[in-house]
Amino acid sequence: MRERKKQATREALRTAALRLALERGPENVRVDDIAEAAGVSPRTYNNYFSSREEAIIAAVTAERGSRVAAAVAARSAEVSLADAVIDAVVELYTDSGDHPPDALLMITTSPALRACYVDTVTTIEGPIAEAIVERRPSMDHLTAKVLSASVGAAAKVALRQWLQSASVTPSMSGFVVPSGSLPDLVRTTLMPLAPALDAAATH
Repeated sequence: MRERKKQATREALRTAALRLALERGPENVRVDDIAEAAGVSPRTYNNYFSSREEAIIAAVTAERGSRVAAAVAARSAEVSLADAVIDAVVELYTDSGDHPPDALLMITTSPALRACYVDTVTTIEGPIAEAIVERRPSMDHLTAKVLSASVGAAAKVALRQWLQSASVTPSMSGFVVPSGSLPDLVRTTLMPLAPALDAAATH
């Protein structure tokens, strides 16, 4: 029951953070505002998030880890480990539900949110490691963690590159639009890891 209460509080905070940021702009939202909207104290807020940016991004990327793990587990046993992992991660950035248009636009126009968004990709590493071991029970857990950390690092490179390629739309000052396909870029950065994933799966 205590864990469910914590989860409910975390969800209330991240939902309030995203709503207020979209309404007012992230720079006009204070931690106190988010805490009040979620019905908790600022001190309680600090037990869950270290900044307003972290709470806002958490609302956009919630459940990402469990989604990628489920996608890896759902692939047929005949599918190689590399294909299962790479396809699952690419799918995260293909599904528009993971990037609500207004929220993604807000992230691309805020340097602080962009940095936080890139950093949160590491949250997929633990679930991916667990999914790898589930598919290959004989694999050493440390190896699975190293592989998942590599996947997280590659995805982070893709996100950083995609956001750095952002350009300002001439007709709308300050309107930043990343160029290129994010799913394609994620796949490109992950493909060099395919031999390592498949080699580890055979030992």
